[in-house]
Amino acid sequence: MDQIRILFTVFKIVEQIKGENPIILDLQGITVITDYFLIANGQNTIHVKALADAVLKQMEEENITPQRVEGYREGRWVLLDYGFMVIHLLTKEARDFYHLEQLWHGAKILTPTLA
Repeated sequence: MDQIRILFTVFKIVEQIKGENPIILDLQGITVITDYFLIANGQNTIHVKALADAVLKQMEEENITPQRVEGYREGRWVLLDYGFMVIHLLTKEARDFYHLEQLWHGAKILTPTLA
Protein backbone atom coordinates (compact mmCIF):
# COMPACT_ATOMS: atom_id res chain seq x y z
CA MET A 1 0.00 0.00 0.00
CA ASP A 2 1.35 3.36 -1.01
CA GLN A 3 0.27 5.60 1.87
CA ILE A 4 0.97 8.90 0.11
CA ARG A 5 -0.96 7.83 -2.98
CA ILE A 6 -3.94 6.82 -0.81
CA LEU A 7 -3.70 10.05 1.20
CA PHE A 8 -3.64 12.20 -1.92
CA THR A 9 -6.49 10.19 -3.49
CA VAL A 10 -8.64 10.82 -0.42
CA PHE A 11 -7.72 14.53 -0.58
CA LYS A 12 -8.91 14.60 -4.20
CA ILE A 13 -12.20 12.87 -3.25
CA VAL A 14 -12.79 15.47 -0.53
CA GLU A 15 -12.17 18.23 -3.09
CA GLN A 16 -14.55 16.61 -5.59
CA ILE A 17 -17.33 16.47 -3.00
CA LYS A 18 -16.70 20.18 -2.36
CA GLY A 19 -15.03 19.78 1.03
CA GLU A 20 -13.86 23.21 2.12
CA ASN A 21 -10.26 24.14 2.92
CA PRO A 22 -8.79 20.64 2.91
CA ILE A 23 -5.33 20.37 4.40
CA ILE A 24 -2.89 17.55 5.03
CA LEU A 25 -0.61 17.75 8.05
CA ASP A 26 2.50 15.56 8.12
CA LEU A 27 2.81 14.52 11.77
CA GLN A 28 5.71 12.11 11.36
CA GLY A 29 8.21 12.68 14.14
CA ILE A 30 5.76 14.91 16.03
CA THR A 31 3.38 12.31 17.46
CA VAL A 32 2.93 8.54 17.58
CA ILE A 33 -0.85 8.88 17.10
CA THR A 34 -0.67 8.83 13.30
CA ASP A 35 1.52 9.93 10.41
CA TYR A 36 -0.99 12.25 8.75
CA PHE A 37 -4.10 14.29 9.47
CA LEU A 38 -6.40 15.25 6.65
CA ILE A 39 -8.72 18.04 7.82
CA ALA A 40 -11.61 19.56 5.88
CA ASN A 41 -14.94 21.09 6.61
CA GLY A 42 -18.36 20.76 5.08
CA GLN A 43 -21.13 23.31 4.76
CA ASN A 44 -23.41 21.52 7.25
CA THR A 45 -23.85 18.13 8.93
CA ILE A 46 -25.40 16.56 5.83
CA HIS A 47 -22.41 17.68 3.76
CA VAL A 48 -19.96 16.38 6.39
CA LYS A 49 -21.68 12.97 6.28
CA ALA A 50 -21.54 12.99 2.47
CA LEU A 51 -17.80 13.67 2.65
CA ALA A 52 -17.38 10.81 5.12
CA ASP A 53 -19.44 8.48 2.92
CA ALA A 54 -17.28 9.30 -0.11
CA VAL A 55 -14.05 8.68 1.82
CA LEU A 56 -15.36 5.42 3.31
CA LYS A 57 -16.39 4.23 -0.16
CA GLN A 58 -13.01 5.09 -1.69
CA MET A 59 -11.14 3.36 1.10
CA GLU A 60 -13.36 0.30 0.79
CA GLU A 61 -12.40 0.17 -2.90
CA GLU A 62 -8.76 0.18 -1.75
CA ASN A 63 -9.63 -2.70 0.65
CA ILE A 64 -8.79 -0.53 3.65
CA THR A 65 -11.10 -0.63 6.66
CA PRO A 66 -11.11 2.13 9.26
CA GLN A 67 -9.88 1.21 12.72
CA ARG A 68 -12.65 3.40 14.07
CA VAL A 69 -15.28 5.90 12.98
CA GLU A 70 -16.58 8.48 15.43
CA GLY A 71 -19.16 11.25 15.24
CA TYR A 72 -20.94 10.07 12.11
CA ARG A 73 -24.44 10.07 13.58
CA GLU A 74 -24.22 13.72 14.71
CA GLY A 75 -22.21 14.85 11.68
CA ARG A 76 -20.57 17.85 13.34
CA TRP A 77 -17.14 16.19 13.53
CA VAL A 78 -16.58 12.86 11.83
CA LEU A 79 -13.29 11.17 12.60
CA LEU A 80 -12.10 8.35 10.33
CA ASP A 81 -9.05 6.58 11.76
CA TYR A 82 -7.05 4.50 9.31
CA GLY A 83 -3.96 4.13 11.47
CA PHE A 84 -1.43 5.87 9.21
CA MET A 85 -3.90 8.71 8.61
CA VAL A 86 -6.75 10.22 10.58
CA ILE A 87 -9.35 12.15 8.66
CA HIS A 88 -11.22 14.94 10.41
CA LEU A 89 -14.37 16.16 8.64
CA LEU A 90 -16.08 18.98 10.52
CA THR A 91 -18.69 21.64 10.13
CA LYS A 92 -17.18 25.09 9.69
CA GLU A 93 -18.30 26.06 13.19
CA ALA A 94 -16.60 23.03 14.76
CA ARG A 95 -13.43 23.60 12.75
CA ASP A 96 -13.28 27.25 13.75
CA PHE A 97 -13.83 26.30 17.40
CA TYR A 98 -11.25 23.49 17.68
CA HIS A 99 -8.48 24.94 15.45
CA LEU A 100 -6.87 21.53 14.83
CA GLU A 101 -4.28 22.99 12.47
CA GLN A 102 -3.02 25.32 15.20
CA LEU A 103 -2.72 22.50 17.74
CA TRP A 104 -0.13 20.84 15.47
CA HIS A 105 1.85 23.98 14.59
CA GLY A 106 5.07 22.00 14.07
CA ALA A 107 3.58 19.86 11.33
CA LYS A 108 4.49 20.28 7.68
CA ILE A 109 1.64 20.95 5.28
CA LEU A 110 1.62 18.60 2.31
CA THR A 111 0.35 19.72 -1.07
CA PRO A 112 -1.14 16.84 -3.05
CA THR A 113 -0.06 16.32 -6.61
CA LEU A 114 -1.49 13.36 -8.47
CA ALA A 115 0.31 12.26 -11.58
